[in-house]
Amino acid sequence: MRCPQCGNDNQQGSAFCSRCGTRMFAPKPSAVREYALATFRPSLWYYANGFLIGGILIAFGGRLLYGKLQNVQIPTQAGFAVAAVGVLTWVVTMIRARTVSWSLTSDRLIEKRGLVASRRREMELADIRSVEVDKRVFQRMFGLGDVTIASAASADYAIRLHEIQDPDNAAETIRKARLKRMA
Repeated sequence: MRCPQCGNDNQQGSAFCSRCGTRMFAPKPSAVREYALATFRPSLWYYANGFLIGGILIAFGGRLLYGKLQNVQIPTQAGFAVAAVGVLTWVVTMIRARTVSWSLTSDRLIEKRGLVASRRREMELADIRSVEVDKRVFQRMFGLGDVTIASAASADYAIRLHEIQDPDNAAETIRKARLKRMA
């Protein structure tokens, strides 16, 4: 084996060069991989207005169809159209609910938004300055809340997890991940 430092020929399997003492094999750094700790999504209660409006439209469309059966002069297509708009409202609301997520990994917090056009923001766990939990009255009734994570890198940069289930546990998970990362 040839020494990478001085070029001396050494015995096969030598750990160090016999002439200059240079290590023959540089040990590879251990592969520390990032791994997922938690994923957070807004609660479906955050989208309740879309479900409510869709339900009202479906019920109104059904009433228009029922009214047609009672010899009321409303075209059948109107009832189907209103009910279809209600179903479409439900579908759009479900899609909106799936377009926001926050992932906590061993190294960072990642916010993903969007379906067609997407936006991704990241914050290193080492850069977290504070974790704040807010629960309004309505949120407390359903066990929801907002968690705001402020960055130490910039006073204006923060990631807000809105309307998540069990915000106290989420904040504690983020705090523990940060402490483990700092150690």
